[in-house]
Amino acid sequence: MLLEALRVDAADTSSIHDMGANIIPMLTAAGVAQVYDFAANFVPGETDRDKGYWRDVGSLDSYHDAHMDLVSVHPIFNLYNRRWPILTNLPSLPPAKFVEGGNAHDSMVGAGTVISGAHVRNSVVSSSVSIGTGAYVDGSVIMPGVRIGRDAVVRRAILDKNVVIPDGAQVGVDPERDRARYTVSDAGVVALGKGVTAER
Repeated sequence: MLLEALRVDAADTSSIHDMGANIIPMLTAAGVAQVYDFAANFVPGETDRDKGYWRDVGSLDSYHDAHMDLVSVHPIFNLYNRRWPILTNLPSLPPAKFVEGGNAHDSMVGAGTVISGAHVRNSVVSSSVSIGTGAYVDGSVIMPGVRIGRDAVVRRAILDKNVVIPDGAQVGVDPERDRARYTVSDAGVVALGKGVTAER
């Protein structure tokens, strides 16, 4: 049912393609929507602050904001609750590796990632990412398999799986240039789709 609703919505040129604004109302009108009350959900180890956590991530800006919350000092969504672990199907990978002075501050870095002489700040970096010497990543969400070249700059961006940022390329630096080449949200977050190679 959901896949069919997504197909119908994708073909609707008047839709903004938002789960809360378009998809759920469509399923509700068809009488097939169901409700789950997150406020009534009991999670062992939760606090009053994160009780009933729910966040709409149906737009680039809300998706980016949710990830930036994760790297804040006290995120609302607690990934570190040992009484309610989040289980994934990630492959067994070596730990993240920082070489040649590479570093990450106020960030989350996934297994199998190598940060070589690069600086990462306020970002969520997924597994199996490579960030080259002299590169700078700030305020970004980096999906698995992304390759960021030497001296590249990535700011306020969402890079989908297997994106390649060539040596010296810049994403999120020049708003006009970014709008001409990529998808840019209302708040200026730059998004590159799966497997895209950025222009230099």
